[in-house]
Amino acid sequence: MKIVISSGHGKYIRGASGYIDEVDEARKVVNRVAEYLKMGDAEVTVFHDNVSTTQGENLDRIVDFHNSQGPHDLDVSVHFNAYETTTKPMGTECLYVSESELAARVSDAMSKAGEFINRGPKKRTDLAFLNNTNEPAILIETCFVDSKEDVRLYNLNYDEICQSIAEELIDETIVGTPPAAPGTEPPEPPSAEGVLFHAKGKCSYFGGPEDMGVDADEGLAFIYDYEDAPHLLLPDQPDNTSGLARRLNERIFYIACRWDYDVTPKTALLNPSYQALVRANGKEFLAWPADWGPNEKTGRVADLSPGLMDALGLSTDDEVEVIYPA
Repeated sequence: MKIVISSGHGKYIRGASGYIDEVDEARKVVNRVAEYLKMGDAEVTVFHDNVSTTQGENLDRIVDFHNSQGPHDLDVSVHFNAYETTTKPMGTECLYVSESELAARVSDAMSKAGEFINRGPKKRTDLAFLNNTNEPAILIETCFVDSKEDVRLYNLNYDEICQSIAEELIDETIVGTPPAAPGTEPPEPPSAEGVLFHAKGKCSYFGGPEDMGVDADEGLAFIYDYEDAPHLLLPDQPDNTSGLARRLNERIFYIACRWDYDVTPKTALLNPSYQALVRANGKEFLAWPADWGPNEKTGRVADLSPGLMDALGLSTDDEVEVIYPA
């Protein structure tokens, strides 16, 4: 099977931006999907537009590239959606003119792999890529760049999403994990020089309704009421609890460290505009300070939310690095 796959927009014709950038992420997805396709014995050609300076030129160049590749089985364009900045999940979808069945399968597969809302296949007759490519085509809208929850799920399930796309394109299971494709390697880590807080060492998790290591009435060091940090807390107090530690939303990325309040005052830690960079296993995410801890006797330097632990692929006493502010 021969597939030509490209990223939407271009180096100088930027797409949507929000918590992540559409062009940057579409290129990563295209490169990773291509690696999975090769493992499935598909013949794959990848294209990214690094030349065009106008939208019209960009659309023509992408379509012309696909059509110049000779007879092939499928054309695929990868995009990310946008609507308005929100913390709510928005979902994934796949656009088509003629390939309704494939679009439905791809959308469903991405939804399951990424834990996204499935917005399903959408017939669109107004898009240059779908109208003008010679071969059967689909246009993937991976998730919404301006949905905080979509971006969290995308970061958490990135590789699974890419594999699911590849498997549906060739309609078979792909066994194994390919090496990282160009454009998917972790970025060079920023320097910790000059930051207010930097720690590296063992970690564990804390907080949320399921954390039985936290007393039902246990509070947080610098968050006293729900109104202080609604972005970190569940809307309702969990049953049979009264403390905010058990009210933390364990899916949100938050962290506790032994902050020096003379250097990082409580008021600063409570400011949602400032986050910590948390790094492990070649991955890194932003997380909000939520508490002081862990106790030095544990030999650990940080406690992370269960969601952040999962995103970083960590278990208790694995090593993590924290830089604040990011």
